[in-house]
Amino acid sequence: MKIVLIDKLGDPKNLSISPWGAKAAGLFFVVFCTGIFFAGASMVKRDFVDSDVISSWRSQLAEQKGLVAELQGKSEAQSQAVGRQLAEMQGRLWRMEALASYMHESTGLPQDEFSFDQPLAQGGPIDPSQKVMPWADLQSDLSSLSTRLERREKELGILDDVLLGYYSDAAAQPTGRPITQGWMSSPFGKRVDPINGKQAWHAGMDFAGRHGSDVIAVANGVVTYAGRRDGYGMMVEVNHGNDVSTRYGHHDSLLVTPGQTVKRGDVIGRMGSSGRSTGPHVHFEVLRKGKAINPAKFVNRG
Repeated sequence: MKIVLIDKLGDPKNLSISPWGAKAAGLFFVVFCTGIFFAGASMVKRDFVDSDVISSWRSQLAEQKGLVAELQGKSEAQSQAVGRQLAEMQGRLWRMEALASYMHESTGLPQDEFSFDQPLAQGGPIDPSQKVMPWADLQSDLSSLSTRLERREKELGILDDVLLGYYSDAAAQPTGRPITQGWMSSPFGKRVDPINGKQAWHAGMDFAGRHGSDVIAVANGVVTYAGRRDGYGMMVEVNHGNDVSTRYGHHDSLLVTPGQTVKRGDVIGRMGSSGRSTGPHVHFEVLRKGKAINPAKFVNRG
């Protein structure tokens, strides 16, 4: 292949190129042109992408502003809802304090048993894993607390209606056996433990009978506990006022709930063998100022 070149003086000059050289030159020219074409197209395309991205960013920014405004509105509404819940619970506490004060004055019960003025005695070591309570958990706890306050308020209202009568007459004095049928199977005091055979102190009296038979309250009062407790199994505790309370253990099932008032002879549960027990019976305790005393004199009254 020959190429004719014209120099500055106009004289022609011949340039010979081999076939391979011509092919290489042609290929280089094609690649060069292709590179220029794609570079230009890329620059043009990048200009269009930038414009679209900017437009998209503006749209997203406007959408995010709307979302922030919506979240702020929800936060304010949630704060107002929590404020209303707290105000409602505070009002309930004030009513409960008023009821407690009236109950103290009308019944002569110890003031510290119904005092809401002192802070709760609580404490404990710092939990290293503690964290801020999530909003959902806070809402759930507030709702649960509100429900509990409402229930306690109703219970105090019941006590306000009946407490004086239940605590002031002779029917509030424990009298008789906690069963309608059966026999006394273990007395109060020292005995040989029926399970491990060791010498032990028995803080109550046991009354055996038929499984499922009635367990009754021995005096008027208010149920302060009804549930499972270690050793006692299913247990009921009744407050009779004047620092006296009774306990009934090892039930098969319970028929009363905390806060409920009971009269002497009311059925509070069914005899069973729950807890630490060798057979169906009721473990019966009488407590004065929280200390177990011999129930025999109360049982013998009946």
